[in-house]
Amino acid sequence: MILLEAFSTPVNYFPILIQLVLAIGFVVVMMGATHLLGPKRKTTDKLENFECGIEQEGNARQPLAVKYFLVAILFVLFDVEVIFFYPYAINFRELGWNGFIAVVMFVAFFILGFTYIIKKGALNWED
Repeated sequence: MILLEAFSTPVNYFPILIQLVLAIGFVVVMMGATHLLGPKRKTTDKLENFECGIEQEGNARQPLAVKYFLVAILFVLFDVEVIFFYPYAINFRELGWNGFIAVVMFVAFFILGFTYIIKKGALNWED
């Protein structure tokens, strides 16, 4: 027990602190150097907004369809579902039948939600 206490002293974290200070200092020095030493020619071409080489059309402030955001949220929701399968896949032998029943219930809830989404037409883009 005495040996473990010797390893957890604050002095042991000093090299990490030094590395952190050096890394932050390096970033600050490099950003300052590029700002001071870099060219400062402001032409009309450089000050113009870059739109991937395509000429601008219309107003950039027009609203997007809600369907886009709905599909993005649904993707995140069902993507997170897959993340929850990983702990079960690692420990499925230790969890036994109770774990299997819990995973089946978990999947059943998501299938119910998915069928509700399909019946409501949330994934139909033709409106």
